[in-house]
Amino acid sequence: MSSRRRFLQGSAALTAIAVAADTPKAPLLPTVQFGPAKITRVVIGSNPLFGYSHFNGVFDRVMQEWMTPDRRAETLRRAEAAGINTWQLHYSPDTISDLKRLRGEGSKLNVFLLGEGELQKNFDMIPDVAKHGFLGIAHHGGRTDVRFRAKEMHIVRDFTKRVRDTGAMVGVSTHNPDVIDFIDSAGWDIDYYMACFYHVSRTREESLALLGGEVPLGESFLEKDPQRMTAMIRKTKRPVLGFKILGAGRLGWDRGQIEKAFRFAFANIKPGDAVIVGMWPKFKDEITENTDIARKLLQQTT
Repeated sequence: MSSRRRFLQGSAALTAIAVAADTPKAPLLPTVQFGPAKITRVVIGSNPLFGYSHFNGVFDRVMQEWMTPDRRAETLRRAEAAGINTWQLHYSPDTISDLKRLRGEGSKLNVFLLGEGELQKNFDMIPDVAKHGFLGIAHHGGRTDVRFRAKEMHIVRDFTKRVRDTGAMVGVSTHNPDVIDFIDSAGWDIDYYMACFYHVSRTREESLALLGGEVPLGESFLEKDPQRMTAMIRKTKRPVLGFKILGAGRLGWDRGQIEKAFRFAFANIKPGDAVIVGMWPKFKDEITENTDIARKLLQQTT
């Protein structure tokens, strides 16, 4: 591709975002009661905003280079204008800086925090971090799965107890349905789960036991994983934020695939649950596309 074509594509994407930001604010998407707040059933996620592609390091870098702080802020403002009222982010100095900027600009987004980085290493930071006013704080999914495999869930429980003391909602994120079953059976004092539709944290040995013979390189996105996870989502009485419903973008280009994935998600989670969807509007207006699809499907079920 020529440099001129790349420039024009990038400019077109930015123009689309800018034009969309100037359009009238859309009505709020359908909401559910989540603790003290009503959140939209589509929550914008953070992985694409900060370069976590779940593909490879090259695509990570591409995402990071394009998604500057200004573009992150514009993407989040656009999501809010399109009818989304909640953002899920991970802990880092950059995300906290973005949150402060958005609030300074008047954003009213509810915010869920995923414990990551230094917060995951040092639980003593939790009280100060919680002062930023998060609706909920959840233990990181990948770290949860590692602790579960190592039979160290007492460490995850310690994290949740520290969060409980802050007054924020208490969450646990996971990619493994067995983690939800374990916590529910043990009667932990938590408020919600973040549940990945794909069990991407399987070890090679776990994948071999399931698939036999050989396994994919890198993270495995298996087509029946969403059925396995949503069965557990329906089983738990706690509210759930389902994530990676589009397979980290693997189902995110063709509109028919996107609509099919959203339809499956809303049909197979509980009426009080919501989904987290990452959005990276470099090549097309994913924000409008996702909210239009969600609005149509949710109106059909209400």
